Amino acid sequence: MPAKPRLGQNFLNDTDAIQRIASSLGDLSGRTVIEIGPGGGAITAALVARAAHVVAIELDPGLATHLRTLFPPNLLTVHQQDVLAFDFAAAGEQAGQRLLVFGNLPYYITSQIVLKLAASHAVLDRAVLMVQREVAERITAEPGSRDYGLLSVTVQLYGPATNLFTLPPSAFSPPPDVHSTVFRWRFAPRFLELGVDESRFLPFIRKIFAQKRKTLSNNLRAAGFAPDLIASALIRAGIDSRARAEALSIETLASLWKAL
Repeated sequence: MPAKPRLGQNFLNDTDAIQRIASSLGDLSGRTVIEIGPGGGAITAALVARAAHVVAIELDPGLATHLRTLFPPNLLTVHQQDVLAFDFAAAGEQAGQRLLVFGNLPYYITSQIVLKLAASHAVLDRAVLMVQREVAERITAEPGSRDYGLLSVTVQLYGPATNLFTLPPSAFSPPPDVHSTVFRWRFAPRFLELGVDESRFLPFIRKIFAQKRKTLSNNLRAAGFAPDLIASALIRAGIDSRARAEALSIETLASLWKAL
């Protein structure tokens, strides 16, 4: 079926890459896999061959109907809907286990889908996701690097993320304008370990990364913290007053939040 650019459709047609992706999820025997954006079903076939059951989330009604003709319902369930509205908790309850996820994510809503998965972490085990190379580099970046920022910290707060391999545009039909990177994300939230409250720490992180060119102190002042409180908290957390947020590890950011 022809791809629809308005839906961000670029279908993977590299056979070796398809098998590498399916293998990257690990042993799928007895497991339920959620596939985001299955498209024409190339990777779906590899997942169905390995897993107990695959749940495909496909927005395109034509592709959803096509997928139902390819695989029997005992092996594949197709939900024709927006993944941002999908109930992962209900799917996990129905499966009776934590879910595995694969997704060839549309570039235009990558961040929203990643945040949706983070919010659903309680019922997720691990995910293998294919995104624009630059986004994967931001997600897996280390403190102090050019790519480290809000997205890096947010994802890594929910568990370690590792880049696996990168595919050229020629691996897709139609070829996109960018390279795509496959990364693996294991869900193991760190909030308890760090001693921070999830609902309060995440808004704090967004505030201190609000303006990357500003120092941490300036971003904190813009967020409404008093200068004397900022100064004492930086000292208690062992942070230089001229530091920027992108230079600090998640552990140091947690120390700052607790000091404040």
